[in-house]
Amino acid sequence: MVGNRKRWHNPVLYTLASITLLIMIYPYLHMVMHSLAVWDQVDRNFFPTKFTLRSYQWLLLGAEDVQPRPWLRAFLNSMFVTISSTLLMMLTAVLAGYALSKFVFKGKKAVNNVILFQMFFPSIILLIPSFLIVKQLGLYDTYWGMILPKSVSLWAIFMYTNFFKVIPNDLIEAAKLDGASEFHILFRIVLPMSRSITTIVFLFLFMERWVELLWDMLIVKGQQHLTLNVLLAQMFGPYGAYPGPMYAASVILTVPIILLFLACSKYFKEGIQFALK
Repeated sequence: MVGNRKRWHNPVLYTLASITLLIMIYPYLHMVMHSLAVWDQVDRNFFPTKFTLRSYQWLLLGAEDVQPRPWLRAFLNSMFVTISSTLLMMLTAVLAGYALSKFVFKGKKAVNNVILFQMFFPSIILLIPSFLIVKQLGLYDTYWGMILPKSVSLWAIFMYTNFFKVIPNDLIEAAKLDGASEFHILFRIVLPMSRSITTIVFLFLFMERWVELLWDMLIVKGQQHLTLNVLLAQMFGPYGAYPGPMYAASVILTVPIILLFLACSKYFKEGIQFALK
């Protein structure tokens, strides 16, 4: 009886899992298919039957009635800003997390409480003050104006602080007896042991910064520093009558995140398991 139940349950579970998976990935499949569909089938046929690269060509090269936009430059701007901000957030999180987990100093509990409070504090409230500070520093419409205000992640500090607490203090003390400095211990011993959590933190920080829209729209004025997501948001005006190129732009925006996830998927599961503990 138990064996018969298992044989009956397995196909049902696989079927439900497959249906759930299709529902989850269909929006992306829809976006890809309609970015490649001929224009008379975009948003008209549920499953396009004819495919072309016209939307991508039109998007990158322009047309008679629409001037080409700086998509390649915007893509490179997004990569530069996102990677720079993510690496800075990682660096500050590692340093702060190690200090809060392994050092003893006055006010440590207060710092931890402030971090916890700020994590639940609506960041949009600080949007205008941050913009005014950036403008007073002369960083308006610059790469630094987009990067520096996004160089600290309290969530990443919280994650590293909790992970570093698990690492035995005896290991660190043994390294100190061998003459290792704090930076050597952190970057040569502790950080290599934190590969799983580093992967998950990097992925989430990269994705969060890659899709950042409001701050980039606020801080960027001209075309030179325009990021890809801001350029895509601007398409709803003159490009609104061309859904094919809009789908193509959305695909370009999501490709780096998918490639990054596939490259880091080996340690993603381990990082998720720790994050849920």
